[in-house]
Amino acid sequence: MCGIVGYVGHRKACSVLLDGLKRLEYRGYDSAGLAVRDGEGIKVIKEVGKVSDLERILVGLDLEGRQGIGHTRWATHGGVSAVNAHPHVDGMGRFVLAHNGIVENYHELKEALLADGISFSSETDTEVIVQLLSKLYDGDILRALTALQARLEGSYALAIIDRDDFNHIYCLRNGPPLVLGLGEGESFCASDIPAILPYTRRVIYMDDGEIAELSPQGIALWDKSGSSLQKKTFFVDWDVSMAEKGGYPHFMLKEIHEQGGVCRSTLKDRLIGGRVDLSNEISLDEKVVSRFEGVHLVACGTSYYAALVAERVFERWTDLDLKVDIASEYRYRQGKIGPDTLVIFVSQSGETADTIAAERKAREMGAYCLAVTNVRGSTLARDCDDVLLLKAGPEIGVAATKTFMGQITALYLLAIYIGRLRGTLHVEQEMELIDELIQLPYKIETVLDREPVVEELASRFADSNNFLFLGRGISYPIAMEGALKLKEISYVHAEAYAAGEMKHGPIALLEPKVPVVVIAPRDSLYEKTLSNIQEAKARHAPIIAVGFDDDERLAQEANYVLSVPYTIEEFSPFVTVVPLQLFAYHMAKKRGCEIDTPRNLAKSVTVE
Repeated sequence: MCGIVGYVGHRKACSVLLDGLKRLEYRGYDSAGLAVRDGEGIKVIKEVGKVSDLERILVGLDLEGRQGIGHTRWATHGGVSAVNAHPHVDGMGRFVLAHNGIVENYHELKEALLADGISFSSETDTEVIVQLLSKLYDGDILRALTALQARLEGSYALAIIDRDDFNHIYCLRNGPPLVLGLGEGESFCASDIPAILPYTRRVIYMDDGEIAELSPQGIALWDKSGSSLQKKTFFVDWDVSMAEKGGYPHFMLKEIHEQGGVCRSTLKDRLIGGRVDLSNEISLDEKVVSRFEGVHLVACGTSYYAALVAERVFERWTDLDLKVDIASEYRYRQGKIGPDTLVIFVSQSGETADTIAAERKAREMGAYCLAVTNVRGSTLARDCDDVLLLKAGPEIGVAATKTFMGQITALYLLAIYIGRLRGTLHVEQEMELIDELIQLPYKIETVLDREPVVEELASRFADSNNFLFLGRGISYPIAMEGALKLKEISYVHAEAYAAGEMKHGPIALLEPKVPVVVIAPRDSLYEKTLSNIQEAKARHAPIIAVGFDDDERLAQEANYVLSVPYTIEEFSPFVTVVPLQLFAYHMAKKRGCEIDTPRNLAKSVTVE
């Protein structure tokens, strides 16, 4: 869960690397460093803290080199210190290396190197890699890199430069993502596309076991045996402005406000003639869909909550057996998976380690695997039988917002499409659902226009340290997502429960200092939810309710109401989640928290 960027070409490497590290800071931000060609040698500069702390050191240096690598770290092995920061250098000062991932056999390798008289200055597994490379090198770099891969166990994305080689960067991948960029007289590598988006949109996605050689003239690739490879080049259709703040104080707030547009983008070209048509994107047709008996939805974090929302509509619009599971659990369970199972893997980045491992297990067992992701060339997208893209654009803030909106939009489209193919959703029903889908972006934007009300409410509760979130039915996953957002960026303890479960334990926590946030749209479970509000009120807990416009009963029962436009029951998550995102944002802002890069978290979780 670290960020790597590399450059070789005609520009000043230091400027390109710093710009890339800033765009990758969501991947790791406890320390940062870079290594740049400096005359006949390589200058390595590292610092604890943010990329801005590293930048302050570099201001006084005039690094003219056109070759270098950079890294922003999320610590795994060894504490947060300048010594443990990347890049790392071997004892001979020849190889410099940046690493994302975890080498599981580093202890055994280190013991063997120590026995050979090699000393270490850091506590990291990464220094073991570069010291081992130095030992294996015999004048043939490709042979050394293939030998290195054979010795390493675990996950790694590596960017390597050689003191005696002025024209190349070498990259290895096994697990964590590494994308290669092709420019005019220059080449790039990075952990994610935004780092290189200002310079090129032509990219190659590395697969596990591959080795790449970057030069100003282009990119060469080999497989793990050293055989040459030819790979497809992808064109990234993201605009540079999508990865910039655009006048907003934080990426998270910008991305919250983009959600109406994300919903439109995800719907675009998929609603044709009053029907949902995904036939140009995925291979599922009536024949394929008819063989399925069950659907498994598998994801982590916010993506898991999107899957839980989708579970409710799959139940309503299809006749398939549903199962939703967390990827880190699913991969170790012994459930029934086979050719009659459609497994849908939901991941913002398409690089989440647990989700990829779960997908590979399902594929080995014969399941039909479909990825719902935001990145076309991601590992998950390339591994699955089919991919349904969110079309949300890059999301920089660590706490997912607009990709959650894209995920539920895409999953709803998929549920409607499968329901029609299986004959469980009639034409009239589909047309009614589509009519409401088309209205959703406008309703989302109506909620966003009410941000000042949410901000004022956040000011009232900025000193509260415990929250209980409640919801029923399709609103229960929204309660979980609202609680997660509050925890992630404001560091406030928040628990989410199915509202009917409150009396089975959480009610013991209620008192005047514990606000209760209730998602209470006027749906089929509305009366039940009101009863739960009354139970909480009887314990003198402040009630913050999210409900539909002009709901007088809710206004009487709750202390505070965040109103959203009315929509039919199945679509209420699209509007009820938005005030919860805004509430978390403004709570974090009032409490002085680091919003885009909250402590201990990283955007793309590439370790288990």
